[in-house]
Amino acid sequence: MSEKLSILVVEDDDALRDALQLTLESAGHEVTGADGGPAALEALRQKTFNMVVSDLRMSPMDGLVLLGEIRSRHPGLPVMLMTAFGDVDKAVAAMRGGACDFMLKPFEPKALIEQIARYATPPAPAVGVVAVDARTRATLLLAARVARTDATVLLTGESGVGKEVFAHYIHEQSVRAKGPFVAINCAAIPDNLLEATLFGYEKGAFTGAQAAQAGKFEQANGGTLLLDEISEMPLGLQAKLLRVLQEREVERVGGKKPVPLDIRILATSNRDMAAEVRAGRFREDLFYRLNVFPLEIPSLRERPGDIVPLARMTLAKMAAAAGRAAVFAASAEARLAAHSWPGNVRELENVVQRALIMESGKLIEAAALPLGEALDLHPGSSSVAEIPGPAVPPAPTSVDATAAAPANMKDLERQHILEVLASVGGSRRKAVAILGISERTLRYKLNQYRSEGFFSGSEDE
Repeated sequence: MSEKLSILVVEDDDALRDALQLTLESAGHEVTGADGGPAALEALRQKTFNMVVSDLRMSPMDGLVLLGEIRSRHPGLPVMLMTAFGDVDKAVAAMRGGACDFMLKPFEPKALIEQIARYATPPAPAVGVVAVDARTRATLLLAARVARTDATVLLTGESGVGKEVFAHYIHEQSVRAKGPFVAINCAAIPDNLLEATLFGYEKGAFTGAQAAQAGKFEQANGGTLLLDEISEMPLGLQAKLLRVLQEREVERVGGKKPVPLDIRILATSNRDMAAEVRAGRFREDLFYRLNVFPLEIPSLRERPGDIVPLARMTLAKMAAAAGRAAVFAASAEARLAAHSWPGNVRELENVVQRALIMESGKLIEAAALPLGEALDLHPGSSSVAEIPGPAVPPAPTSVDATAAAPANMKDLERQHILEVLASVGGSRRKAVAILGISERTLRYKLNQYRSEGFFSGSEDE
């Protein structure tokens, strides 16, 4: 054992607790014993541990109750439960409640030592991830713990919080790190193409299919597949996705031969998934299949300790890319820290980029930060109906257009979509007819523009 770890063993059987302590101490660990849940919580209050190993069936506080207490007080601490064969159902419930794993009694000492090494080892540093705030560190620790398993993870949080960054981190910390990381945005692909993109297709499967093509599932074999914005997937396709996840094999469109899969599934959503299920927009069985390990990414306003460090890192990257040096003045950092960031990390990146453009010198002053714009954001909401004309920014005048000329195709597309929407008085149905895209795609793009601060229409209207 290369690293000495601090382990808390919770077992009301004195002889078994002593045996477990002896096993772990012989492996070089520091072990504290507790004869039940209350004693374990007291030990956790007095000392920091790398991992908790607890029996499931105890009195008066059983392992499930203890797990819930630990999850609420120490969310990043891995907990493994020991259980007899007859309690497997409870053990599965414990996994859903946040346990990192469970072991069936009796087990070999070697198996226990291997599990300790797997889950209790502190995670590797998160390259490129800012985790200064305590809440972010706790979330990152949870991500590192689940990364060492093959459990399906559902990452939720407001738009722009960095869910894909955490998804990348989970892949990089997993045993599949050397395999491919494949991401697909379920909201950005038209419904009629999404199935073929996910599952692949055979030659001649449909008009234009001139050659066979592997889908995203096959491309991710041996690695990780990220289903971004999974809540935007049409109901009909959800049923097919459920079958693929259950059978661990995929059949291409127009094909007859199933392709076996060895992949880890991650999914993201900026919606309340339970509410989507209740509303009938998302299959309940698929939700539970994806929600094996839920991981909520806190909004930027909920982790204020990250704001200034994140802004500094973003500024350094953007300035280096532009071939110049730039730093924030103290007054600018104070203003950044005081902002509520309704658009989260994505809004912060846009603010930094625009400030870097506006300020030609090395020092970025507070006045250069475009934070005075009122943004009508409603994170977590999802319905976009008819958007009233006044909520849509008017088409720029010739002077404004010159000053804000699109710098790339993404900017050009955004300007075109917003101008078309304004020209039809905010009617989504009229806009999609002119633009030639689906309502779902338009809704996704408007949500994106809204979180980036380019569009102020309300999602609820």
